[in-house]
Amino acid sequence: MGKPLKVGIIGCGAIIAQYLANFRKLGQIDLVAVADLDPARAQAVADDYEGVRAISVEELLAADDVELVLNLTIPAAHADVALKAIAAGKSVYGEKPLAATTAEARQVLDAAREAGVAVGCAPDTVLGTGIQTARKAIDDGLIGAPISASATMVTPGHERWHPNPDFYYQPGGGPLLDMGPYYVTALVTLLGPVVSVIGAASHTRNERTIGSGPRQGEKVPVNIDSHVTGVLVHASGALSTLFMSFDAVKSKSPNIEIHGERGSLVVPDPNHFDGDVQLFSLGAEDWETLPVSAGYVDSGRGFGIADLASTPAGAEPRAGGAMAYHALEVMESVLESAHSGAAVAIRSTVERPAGVELAVLAEELDRLQTQEAV
Repeated sequence: MGKPLKVGIIGCGAIIAQYLANFRKLGQIDLVAVADLDPARAQAVADDYEGVRAISVEELLAADDVELVLNLTIPAAHADVALKAIAAGKSVYGEKPLAATTAEARQVLDAAREAGVAVGCAPDTVLGTGIQTARKAIDDGLIGAPISASATMVTPGHERWHPNPDFYYQPGGGPLLDMGPYYVTALVTLLGPVVSVIGAASHTRNERTIGSGPRQGEKVPVNIDSHVTGVLVHASGALSTLFMSFDAVKSKSPNIEIHGERGSLVVPDPNHFDGDVQLFSLGAEDWETLPVSAGYVDSGRGFGIADLASTPAGAEPRAGGAMAYHALEVMESVLESAHSGAAVAIRSTVERPAGVELAVLAEELDRLQTQEAV
């Protein structure tokens, strides 16, 4: 906490731009190196970011000045890269999901525990003002005891805009594993861990047509369920219903809606860091928009790493491996249930991370570092 966390990035694809934009305003993170299987992509980042060197993956893993590896590779490579970073004595933070399967994710967490390093994982959207304001409203009792929630994500398919959408329709893809991490992580943050699930799934087409780019008109096979629904039973007794689709056209349903004994909440898109939280109290005549009351202000991708940097040694980060593992098991189990027709018990659990008090992250971490120095 007394000095910036030195970070190296493996994987310089499109998502890196959002991380770089936020790293520039977070003095608690010192980006020192980047690597990619395509050296030209890494060099382009280094040319645009002062003080950063482009090196090979092997050199980055061996670098003495890299304390944490930000893993921005494709999901199939998440576990392999994380395990190599851990073996080199480095903490890791990955894009979602933590790994392609819970078996691989367990290997990552076990290796990190043995090595004494930290594991963090996206999504860190739950640390922003949108989800955190909703969480505070629930914790303050504005809706009474939570009863149920619904989470809805509808799109007619990424092939309409993505020039290479193949992986969305292969094992490890699909609407639940692609977008579910945002929704499941938000639901666990709001309502607590899940103890069992039941699911159903289908798909409407066996192939999709690419709608843009050099491969426009090309057909890609669909080898996953493209429409998934499920019910999550939380340890608190609350029930959450998931509706995740690459088949349906549009929905007017809120991204997330929470119902309690004394009121209902409309929660903003969990793929974003902010957004309005609306409350309809029992006996009220209309919805009211709640004032922003919690979360990191003006946050974005990478704030979970800065939050990890302020986490005491040995404590679980808010955007930590335990949450990412639990969310992955929930999603895997919904798909397992959809194929078996039976409810599936969730073996893992996780504590709700501490709420984020309303703060500008850079100023908050500066305050913590000043306290530590004193």
